[in-house]
Amino acid sequence: MSGGVDSSVAALLLQQQGGPIVGAYMKNWINEDNVIGDCPWQQDIVDARAVCDKLGIEFRVVNLMQDYRRLVVGYLLDGYARGLTPNPDVMCNSRVKFGVFRAYAEAEGFSALATGHYARRVERVAPNPLAQANALGPTRSTSYDLLEGADKNKDQSYFLALLSQAQLRFARFPIGHLPKPELRQLAREAGLPTAGKKDSPGICFIGEVKMADVLKAYVPEHSGPIVRATDGQVIGEHRGLHYYTIGQRRGIRIPSNTADKAYVVVGKRADDHALLVAFDGPEAPGLWTSECRVHSLGFIGDPITTPCRIECRVRYRDPRVLCEFTPEEGQSALINFESPQRALASGQILALYEGEKLLGGGVFA
Repeated sequence: MSGGVDSSVAALLLQQQGGPIVGAYMKNWINEDNVIGDCPWQQDIVDARAVCDKLGIEFRVVNLMQDYRRLVVGYLLDGYARGLTPNPDVMCNSRVKFGVFRAYAEAEGFSALATGHYARRVERVAPNPLAQANALGPTRSTSYDLLEGADKNKDQSYFLALLSQAQLRFARFPIGHLPKPELRQLAREAGLPTAGKKDSPGICFIGEVKMADVLKAYVPEHSGPIVRATDGQVIGEHRGLHYYTIGQRRGIRIPSNTADKAYVVVGKRADDHALLVAFDGPEAPGLWTSECRVHSLGFIGDPITTPCRIECRVRYRDPRVLCEFTPEEGQSALINFESPQRALASGQILALYEGEKLLGGGVFA
């Protein structure tokens, strides 16, 4: 329980279904260095505890700070230091929430871990050929699919792209079938203290912390030239490549001197720490991509082993797009998009879909 309305209603619905439940807050970050922005973990704990008191269920605070710093913050800072664009929310889900936190829940004797994600887990029952052939054991094997949330404006399946089947078996998503307005109405009708609490857009279980503040505090600055990619001319200087990502327009601080045009980041050059920019538009070199590679692929169900035509999502808020998926050795694949995609950055997550069903995901090379 994060202290927000989504996980509060998830607890409410589970209680209404019957069976014992316990509310638990993942204590991942307390801003002990006091060097970055608002990190309201104390208020979140107060809110989560108040919901549990209202429901009459046990509440726990589970300290995962060391694991979170190692598995998420370390990954985040290392990625930016190497010029990548990491996704801490995806890694928080796969490594911490359904990783070490799930291990804690299992060790404590719990049979499932429920969250307030807008996603749906559905059972998929298939024949078990081996059992049928030997007339031994169950004749059907059960696995699970992960579908987008019913509310497409709130769907969070993208952030679950690196989950495994074992993790999904243990997961529950009680609110995945609900639209957000209906969820808030349920919270109000139940008198939950978080019914009117605003959603937090911050990093997973940290709060409304600006990424620039995190980077300024923990990644050393290394200045370099700002280079116009179309002609190689140096037109400015930046404080550090880690402050920028492909497709960024704001914050470059380079005037265009041309009406109705603006510079956009199109690349980073490691050897001389150069930030590459160009005028935004379809002709900007490196900004639009029809083909890319992904690595560290994982699948929720059976892995894709032959070339096929599927859908993918290149960013959380982007629509699904058609692509040709060609598997390669070493958990890698070649992706050919049906239409060019804008501003793909190394380190970002690509989620793979078959309609509403999330198949898995990988990392842009």
